[in-house]
Amino acid sequence: MLSKKLHEALNAQINAEMWSAYLYLSMSMDAEAKGLKGVANWFYVQFREEQDHARIFMNYLLSRDAAVTLLPIEAVRTSWASPLEMFRDTLGHEQKVTAMIANLASIAAEDKDYASSNMLVWFIDEQVEEEASARDMISACEAVEGNKFGLYMLDKELAARTYTQAAPLGTAAE
Repeated sequence: MLSKKLHEALNAQINAEMWSAYLYLSMSMDAEAKGLKGVANWFYVQFREEQDHARIFMNYLLSRDAAVTLLPIEAVRTSWASPLEMFRDTLGHEQKVTAMIANLASIAAEDKDYASSNMLVWFIDEQVEEEASARDMISACEAVEGNKFGLYMLDKELAARTYTQAAPLGTAAE
């Protein structure tokens, strides 16, 4: 049985993951509106991944006979000056999510809830990847800053990114 503290924190994390999805969808729409279809695609894939993360947490709560409480999603920013600004915001946001996941792991450890601790290992590893990916994108954007052809080529490269369903949800891609 989940402790009340962990149960509430997991429900808050579901809301945070849905907010993340909403943020990345907003970034995708802003990039699309500015003609950056590849950047839009990169953020749309992020949007779908964040939805997966929320679903993993929902599935976990249900598997533990704990209620899922869906909360309102706060508004998100809707415009950025450049892809570089988007990716810098992405890194800052992912660092906040990493701290939230670490907090969940701390609560699970305090509770000696080994099942929750084990489930959270996937998210800890995922956050390392998320931050590294954002850093890589910042580096790529900085490398082409002020170079329209470079941005064009980067945008074309980002258009090739594809969505893969998160491993805890199964192995089949949509």
